[in-house]
Amino acid sequence: MANLDSVANYELMCVVINYGMGSRVMHKAKQYGISGGTVFLGRGTVDNALSKFLSLYDERKEIVLLGTDNHTADYVSTQLKKDFHFEKSNHGIIFTTSMSGIVGSSRFGDKKSEEGRGVNKTMYQIIITIVNRGKAEDVIEAAEAVGSKGGTIINARGSGMHETSKLFNMEIEPEKEIVMILSKEDITDTIVSSIREKLKISKPGNGVIFIQNVNKTYGIYE
Repeated sequence: MANLDSVANYELMCVVINYGMGSRVMHKAKQYGISGGTVFLGRGTVDNALSKFLSLYDERKEIVLLGTDNHTADYVSTQLKKDFHFEKSNHGIIFTTSMSGIVGSSRFGDKKSEEGRGVNKTMYQIIITIVNRGKAEDVIEAAEAVGSKGGTIINARGSGMHETSKLFNMEIEPEKEIVMILSKEDITDTIVSSIREKLKISKPGNGVIFIQNVNKTYGIYE
């Protein structure tokens, strides 16, 4: 079994922002104490009429992933919100999820819990669906049919033409799409059930869905 470093007090920050802004987010995050991260491309799917919920239109987006301790995550999230005006429509969103383990990074060490830090009540969950290329729009359609307001689509591929990666025993080969949907907790099960039924996720090779609780969000408008 892999040797997992304890990261009970660490979080993964996800910033979804307009194309071309990812490097600026990384630069600001470094100024505020985060040493590095990853930027990759995606596209929003929300129609203008629904923009007040996620503020993501059908255009290119950049997704920035940053890992840090929860104290720094709170501080950096607040600062990025101010710097990039996430309180305004169509400027982007930030959400954080807890890490349960990490391999291969010496930056994350075990720390004792911080006294006095409040626990944020979970109101949102992130639904991540991996499907074959060309099926992402079907995922969005199934989700919107039961109340979702849209999501972000990310192209994915394996590490080579003759190589595959695996996630929960599903082979992630070239020509895959990842759909990321931020959902209110009370409708997550309904959205997942709709996607599962429409995409026949239970059949081998059709896809995989997993859900994570979201600790904190900025840029969500209802």
